[in-house]
Amino acid sequence: MCQKRAIFKPMTEAERQDLKQKCGGSWKLVLRFLLAGEACCRRENSQAIAGPGHSIAVTSKGVVYSFGSNSSGQLGHGTTEEEWRPRPIRSLQGIRIIQAAAGAGRTMLISDAGQVYAFGKDSFGEAEYGVQGTKLVTSPQLVESLKNIFVVQAAIGNFFTAVLSREGRVYTFSWGNDARLGHHTEPNDVEPHPLLGALENIPVVQIAAGYCYLLALACQPSGMAVYSVGCGLGGKLGHGSRTDEKHPRLIEQFQLLNLQPVVVAAGAWHAAVVGQDGRVCTWGWGRYGCLGHGNEECESVPKVVQALNDVKAIHVATGDYTTFVVSEDGDVYSFGCGESASLGHNAIADGQGNRHANVLTPQLVTSLKQVNERVVQISLTNSIYWNAHTFALTESGKLYAFGAGDKGQLGIELVNNQTERGNPERVDIDLS
Repeated sequence: MCQKRAIFKPMTEAERQDLKQKCGGSWKLVLRFLLAGEACCRRENSQAIAGPGHSIAVTSKGVVYSFGSNSSGQLGHGTTEEEWRPRPIRSLQGIRIIQAAAGAGRTMLISDAGQVYAFGKDSFGEAEYGVQGTKLVTSPQLVESLKNIFVVQAAIGNFFTAVLSREGRVYTFSWGNDARLGHHTEPNDVEPHPLLGALENIPVVQIAAGYCYLLALACQPSGMAVYSVGCGLGGKLGHGSRTDEKHPRLIEQFQLLNLQPVVVAAGAWHAAVVGQDGRVCTWGWGRYGCLGHGNEECESVPKVVQALNDVKAIHVATGDYTTFVVSEDGDVYSFGCGESASLGHNAIADGQGNRHANVLTPQLVTSLKQVNERVVQISLTNSIYWNAHTFALTESGKLYAFGAGDKGQLGIELVNNQTERGNPERVDIDLS
C-alpha cells in the first residue's frame, strides 16, 4: 500500500528503511504518515493560493496559472506587469507542480521530483518590506541550496521561509539566530537549516507559517501532534503563555481535549486545527472575532469553537484575523475581520447591510451555497499589508473568488473603478 503513494514510489530501499525507522518501525505507521501528508496538503491535487496581492492556481495535472500583482516578477511570466487574466507559466512546461506557496512579492513551487522553484523577490525573509535593492527574479528558478533535499511542501512567513522534506524533516531559511528567532531576518541566509530540537526524530506531515511563528503537524507512533516555534505574543504558540520558543515545543492541550489533529493552519496572528472527529480549535490573538468564540479575547491554548459543535469540519484556513472552516458536506463558515469583503457575507444586514462587518462567531457563507457544489478547499490572504481575497475550490475543479481585486488577484476583470467583489464569482480556469 505504501508503494502506491506518489512520494514513496521513487524512494530507494535504504530511504524506505530509514523512513520506516523514523515513523516508529512499522509499514503501517509509514502508510499513516504518507496518507496524513496527502490529506492535509492537497498534494497531487488541484489547489489555489490567495497570496498577498497575487494568486497561484495549480491544476490536478500540475499546470500552474498565476495572476495579480507582479511588481517583483512574482507571477513568473518573465515580466513585472500586472495581469488579471489567469495565465499558465510557460517556462514550466513539462514539469509537474504538486504544491505552491505565495508570500509578499514571492512565489515558491514544488515539483513531483521534489525540486523547488522560486521567483519574485530574491529573498527568503522580510518579504513585505525587503531590503531595498533586492534582486528580482521574474521567471521560475531552481533553488540551488535545496537540490539535495526532496521537498514536498513550502510555507512562507514574514521573517522566514520553511520547507518540509519527503521524510518529514523541517528546514528553515532566514529564521534569524536563537536570540531573535521569529523576530528578525538574516537576509543573506540562503542555506536551509534543519529545525533542531524535539522534531529531529519525529516525522512532520504538514507545516504552516504565520507572521513570525511556525506550526508543524507531526506523526508520532502514539498519534498526531502539533508543535510550535517562534514568537509567542498573543498566545499564538498555544502553550498557555506568551513567551517565545526557540525550539519546537509540543502543544499539550490537544491531549487534554482528547483531540487528534489532522490539519493545522497558521494565520498571521492566530492559529487553528481540525481534529479527526471534526472539531475545530482556535487560539492566539482574537481581534475582530477571528477565533470564533463570540468575543475578541486572546486565547493562549487551543480552545474548541463551540458554535461549530454540530458541524463536522474537514478543512480550516486562516488569514490576517480571518478564519474559514469547510464541513464534510461542503458547507463553508467564516468569521473574523470583514474588511475587503473577504468573508463572503455580502448579503448579511447589520442594519445597513454592511458587508464589511466583523463576524465574532462562525457564520455560514450562504453565497457559496448557490454554487451548488461541494467546496473542498479555501485559501485566503495571510498578510497584514495587503487587502485580503479568498478562493473557494469545488470538487469538480471550479474556482470561485471574492474579496479585494485591486491588483487583478481575483482572476476576474473589475470595471468602473471597482476594487472588490462581495459575492463569489467564477474564475475562468478549470483546475480538474
